[in-house]
Amino acid sequence: MKKHKRSEESTVIISELMLPSHSNFSGKIHGGYILNLMDQIAFACASKHSETYCVTASVDKVDFLKPIEVGELVTMRAAINHTGTTSMVVGVRVEAENIRTGKMKHCNSSYFTMVAKNDEGKSVPIPGLIIDDETGVRRFVRSIIRKEQGKLRRDRFKASEFKAEDHLELLEKYNVIVNL
Repeated sequence: MKKHKRSEESTVIISELMLPSHSNFSGKIHGGYILNLMDQIAFACASKHSETYCVTASVDKVDFLKPIEVGELVTMRAAINHTGTTSMVVGVRVEAENIRTGKMKHCNSSYFTMVAKNDEGKSVPIPGLIIDDETGVRRFVRSIIRKEQGKLRRDRFKASEFKAEDHLELLEKYNVIVNL
């Protein structure tokens, strides 16, 4: 196994035609189906980078920006954005193309944290990342910041330390009734 790899060495791109069987009750492609495909491509990318089996540890922020229609060609691109010791962040971009007009739309981007595992289920070291351009630096740093912000959110709202009365004033601005 190499000590470091370029993101391009592990990049995976898939395309799939969206069929009526993939749609929800409103006739758009079901978000759960898209998430399933995203998880599969993140797994393939992470496994390709680490050269071993990987599991999904977390998915950071999934925003469905535009609906995907039946008959559109969906293309997903997964690339390694960040590497740790045993984990990596895989960026997944989802685009849909109207195959009659050629019009493309960005539908979703998300970040999957994947962990490399051995046959016994233990986390194993992975190759680091070689970054050759400013985009790679931006993606790596963004992953670091996202991870730090996630830890701050978790720590700030630990159940054992949370005091509701400290936040009641904030709730006055929202469509909520609090009966404590």
